[in-house]
Amino acid sequence: MTEVQIEDIKARKILDSRGNPTIEVDVELVDLNSSKTSSGRAAAPSGASRGVHEVVAFPNQDVDASVKGIEEAVSELEGFHLSSFSDVDEKMRELDGTDNLRNLGGNAVVALSMAVAKALANMGGVPLFKNLKEEAYQLPYPLGNVLGGGEHAGSTAPDIQEFLSLPVGADSFEEAVFGNAMVHKRVDEMAEEKDEFFTGGKSDEGAWAPNLSDEEALEVVAKACDEVSEELGFEIRAGLDVAASELYDSEKGKYIYGREGKELDTGDQIDLILDYIDEYNLIYVEDPIQEEDYDAFSQITEEAGDDCLICGDDLFVTNVSRIEQGMEVDASNSVLIKPNQIGTLNATKKAVDMTKENDCVPVISHRSGETTDETIAHLAVGWECPIIKTGAVGGERIAKLNELIRIEELLEDKAEMGEIN
Repeated sequence: MTEVQIEDIKARKILDSRGNPTIEVDVELVDLNSSKTSSGRAAAPSGASRGVHEVVAFPNQDVDASVKGIEEAVSELEGFHLSSFSDVDEKMRELDGTDNLRNLGGNAVVALSMAVAKALANMGGVPLFKNLKEEAYQLPYPLGNVLGGGEHAGSTAPDIQEFLSLPVGADSFEEAVFGNAMVHKRVDEMAEEKDEFFTGGKSDEGAWAPNLSDEEALEVVAKACDEVSEELGFEIRAGLDVAASELYDSEKGKYIYGREGKELDTGDQIDLILDYIDEYNLIYVEDPIQEEDYDAFSQITEEAGDDCLICGDDLFVTNVSRIEQGMEVDASNSVLIKPNQIGTLNATKKAVDMTKENDCVPVISHRSGETTDETIAHLAVGWECPIIKTGAVGGERIAKLNELIRIEELLEDKAEMGEIN
């Protein structure tokens, strides 16, 4: 029987895609029977639009404190025997001693967790996705951000945070990802026509950020999806990430659309989103309602029907107990999955499993402040998540997309696209 232990751990502060600091962790393992060694490296992203129920990314927002915390934990972890990443996850939660990882920081713990998972796969001589599930052949559809607003863009951009494209008719991942890239380019052309002062500015995730209203932005993205669909011969549909918690004023009990100068109560917000779904044939709407309102989520999910995914991000924050609470009232039919929201791969996997058990769609996701780490590409395949949300362009986004192209090539004729419905 193979006995594997941690030989060394190194943590460092690196840049994310915004130029802000985040953490990267290297792990070295050794097989005590054969003396074979293997290594893994992983980095954690950071979000601008963050749910209040997420674990703490860094202690007092201090990346250096997380790096120091990991270095201090080395004495506890060197020589630590393990059979899977869950062993390390449990040990790190024990060392942190809090329910929200506020002492070590969720980003530090998840980076270590992912690095260990990679090192274990390397020890076995297989890609990470194969180590997660040997018979994994399913590729996710890429959900691409092509026009941005809200917290991810400037004050003249739309109030809604993300306008998305999803190539649901693609027969392969390669076909799908280049379809999204075409939509992104078409949106640029249309934005220039709509906004005479548009200079090609982009949001944090590489989406275009023109001076357009929400309605104008929706028109542009829906039309771009339709035109590219016709050219390529497969269906691409539009979607939204409303990031409604960022719009919600709890004191007023209103959704404040600052650019457009409108204030909506919950009923009006529901009506607005349902109108958008109907008028623009939306296939995906993320966080249409603020993060504490399960009932309003349920109403939108029921009235939108099976043809549109209503996805909870801030509502659930990859937390099993919150997902369970939401499933009891049918709050959504889709759940966004972000490993650094919950701090460990073990907890992330439990969130994926619970989502599937409730016949909902897990959407593995990047963060707005990303790194070139490609781990979530492997998680999407190994855990059979039928959608990956990771932008359409940009080096930190295409790191995941290009890795999935390589995985599809590796799987050869066994590769298949996931099932969304």
